[in-house]
Amino acid sequence: MKANRFTAATALVAVALVCTIAALVYPAMSGANVAASSPEAQAVTTPYGPLTPLDREFVVKVRLAGLWEFPAGQMAEQKGTTQAVKTAGRHLIDGHTALDSADRTVATQLGIPLPNQPTPQQMGFLGTLSSASGGDFDSKLANILRLTHGQIFNTIAKVRSTTMNSLVRQLADQANDTVLDHITVMEQTGLVDFPQIVAQTTASPTTDPKDLIAPTPVPGEPTLIVNPSAAPPSTAPSSAAPTIG
Repeated sequence: MKANRFTAATALVAVALVCTIAALVYPAMSGANVAASSPEAQAVTTPYGPLTPLDREFVVKVRLAGLWEFPAGQMAEQKGTTQAVKTAGRHLIDGHTALDSADRTVATQLGIPLPNQPTPQQMGFLGTLSSASGGDFDSKLANILRLTHGQIFNTIAKVRSTTMNSLVRQLADQANDTVLDHITVMEQTGLVDFPQIVAQTTASPTTDPKDLIAPTPVPGEPTLIVNPSAAPPSTAPSSAAPTIG
């Protein structure tokens, strides 16, 4: 009987010891896996600080914004029926001329390739605006641009608060100022449907992921400069057109 009790006690002690070791080892191993998959672990070293995948994605998104919002601003100046809409168009043109210039400089310094064409979704936005006229154009411009600027605003905040790269940090500061200005001028048109904006902002994404990817530039293709002399992209309507208005 004594031997059996001793054996049982020994077994319990062994089990308890194994559980204790497992409890100590698992968090360490789990932490190692998390660390290996963290953005910091995937960062590339640059003279300006680590460059994470999120940083790279942000630089590309700034470029894409200018590629479609700049021609949208040109349309607003040409087709807008109110001074507020025309003023919003001018802000889009001026803001993205400066922001695209800064973005191209940062991309060159960090070795980030940039697209020369908007994504299919963004081309859909331009197609929608191109086919609209009068008050319908004014409303679509104000709501599409207010929605998209609100979405990128959240991305800028995340990048600005997490980036360890000084160039990306500076670009995020400029993008933040530009986007806030564009949000403001869209709201000043008096045409923004806020309940619809909130509903679309909080709804589950329905856009096909492939419509969020810009065409890859052909090797040796000149970089498109966003300025008034640049040729606007084709504005054929797309299945990725927005649902607003």
